[in-house]
Amino acid sequence: MRLFFRLVRLILTPFMLLAEKLTTPKALERSPAEQYKVDLACQQLALYQFKACPFCIKVRKEMARLGLNIVKYDAQHNRHHRKELESGGGKTKVPCLRIESSNNEVQWLYESADIIAYLQQRFAATTD
Repeated sequence: MRLFFRLVRLILTPFMLLAEKLTTPKALERSPAEQYKVDLACQQLALYQFKACPFCIKVRKEMARLGLNIVKYDAQHNRHHRKELESGGGKTKVPCLRIESSNNEVQWLYESADIIAYLQQRFAATTD
């Protein structure tokens, strides 16, 4: 049974990644100064993800729509990032957004809907 699901993932992954590439929206347009501020704020964020996870794809598409340059860590194939996710966030579940505040406190935000809501609240308003 495990081999069956591995085979299904192997077959579907290229199609999922192609669909992501073809359906990713264009980024919001900001002035260079606004984009610079957004880029600085994004340096405090990191997305732990699996490349072909549908929920991770959903978050990456929203990041693209909002024009966010957030570092992405592969927690599926990179043991170091997987271990960081498990030790910091408490579980190996993706997507997970690591949020570091200015006082060096770290929050680990799971669930794609919660991550998207956070990103929209923090960055969508900067386009007004």
